[in-house]
Amino acid sequence: MRPLPALATFVAAAFLGGSAIAAPAGAPAPDFTGIEQWHNSAPLTMQQLRGKVVLVDFWTYTCINCIRTLPHVGEWHRKYKDQGLVVVGVHTPEFPFERSAANVKKALGRFDIAYPVAQDNRYATWKAYGNQFWPAVYLIDRKGQVVYSHFGEGAYGQTEATIRALLAQK
Repeated sequence: MRPLPALATFVAAAFLGGSAIAAPAGAPAPDFTGIEQWHNSAPLTMQQLRGKVVLVDFWTYTCINCIRTLPHVGEWHRKYKDQGLVVVGVHTPEFPFERSAANVKKALGRFDIAYPVAQDNRYATWKAYGNQFWPAVYLIDRKGQVVYSHFGEGAYGQTEATIRALLAQK
């Protein structure tokens, strides 16, 4: 299955209201698989992250919708990392030139991304989540369960409220 082009992704996310769940809520979070390179971090696994709240953000650096969400994702990382939130970007390329590790690294600098980013050039993690959209956010609770997802731009208040609620659970 081929991922949707950016315009189709935007239209589909708008049509779906940005709230459909690909990885079903309550299901164990899929692991990061088939990652070609990790940026800003050693390789991570969901097992290592158990006990943390994890935000998985599927994005690509030329997608305008993704670019517009990055300030929010970066702010959540800065604001909540000391409270137990781990943000993991999963960079899944739409175009061949986005597969370049050097290009991804430049984009991380340009967008001031300090959290871990997995480079998913073969769409292995993308497929494990059943993802179809750029951008897509999945929240995983401390037990390793997918509890929330949002596709496309927006719902920043709802996403942050969910982050806070998950962090409050012990």
